[in-house]
Amino acid sequence: MKKFFAAVGTLCVAVCLAVSAFAAEYGEPNITTQTTMKELRENPSIKGSGFYTYCNEWIEGDTSYDDTPISGYVSYAAAEDAAEGMNLVIENYNKGVQITWQVYTQEQIAETPALGMVQLFYFPAETENAKYVMVVPGNGGNTTAELNEGASIANQLHELGYAVFVLRYRIWMDMGDNAPLEDLARAVEYITAHAEELGVQPEDYALVGFSSGGQVAGVFANSKRGYGRYHVAKPGVLLLGYSVSDTSVMKPVYYTLYDIGTCGRRYYWTSLDKAVEEGYPPVYFWRGNDDSMLGPAWMPGQYNDFEKALQACNVPYKRVTYQHAPHAIGTGNGTDAEGWMTDAVAFWEAHTTG
Repeated sequence: MKKFFAAVGTLCVAVCLAVSAFAAEYGEPNITTQTTMKELRENPSIKGSGFYTYCNEWIEGDTSYDDTPISGYVSYAAAEDAAEGMNLVIENYNKGVQITWQVYTQEQIAETPALGMVQLFYFPAETENAKYVMVVPGNGGNTTAELNEGASIANQLHELGYAVFVLRYRIWMDMGDNAPLEDLARAVEYITAHAEELGVQPEDYALVGFSSGGQVAGVFANSKRGYGRYHVAKPGVLLLGYSVSDTSVMKPVYYTLYDIGTCGRRYYWTSLDKAVEEGYPPVYFWRGNDDSMLGPAWMPGQYNDFEKALQACNVPYKRVTYQHAPHAIGTGNGTDAEGWMTDAVAFWEAHTTG
């Protein structure tokens, strides 16, 4: 009997040590809207996953947001989904899923270090051979919105049964020479080449774009300036949230900052209405009337011109206008745009055969 209890005691110690080791290496999926950014970044599984969380800072490692909860770091309308998206990252990482995928090769990164920041953050579907969504977040300054318009969107799309990839792409001083467009093309090429490994259908994917990321997505959907130029798979549908349609004001600024003295067309010269052509993918797009960042919808080169171009080229589309949906709200929870993702996915399914 003594030997039995000794063995049980030894087993209990071993289990406790194993649990402690697991806790040290893996984090718990207990992220809430009140989790601070420091707590989020110190979660072992978030750190191990490689998911990029410095979405508001100008310098990676900046501690100025350490005590800020997720609800104060991202839009109030996306906070709950962003927190759940981070829990999904933790759960997947703890199961051995590779979250972060480099788009460019190590040789390419060694030659051009900025390519190292171009990454895909993977949220697998529950089933194999699932349709996939590529999310192109908006950007501000030198960062892209991987939490506000990445993890939050991925969480809702995962619940709807899809695989999701959130793209981190080159911006700010690295966005010259059509870098965001090239990064998106390389990401699609990578997923297509590894579709079996990633468990996704490479055809008829949905391209979701927000703000300036929406313009990148819209130009990419053009056969001559986007996917066709890079010889990669055409999107099955565009789902655009408060997308920038025309960068008229910023064109000379962008060119002066990023491309001065260079030749060749730049993606930011193309307004979305000029990207539309025969065979352009079906488009679902929305904005809010109180979106002060985009300006009035009737401004030249904005949504009315985009809609007219879609009509002229017989492209299926759905345009939605909300009364109270500000800029950069992601999933839009708590606004009259709440539930737009479900509506957009229904549009996607109605216009693709996969």
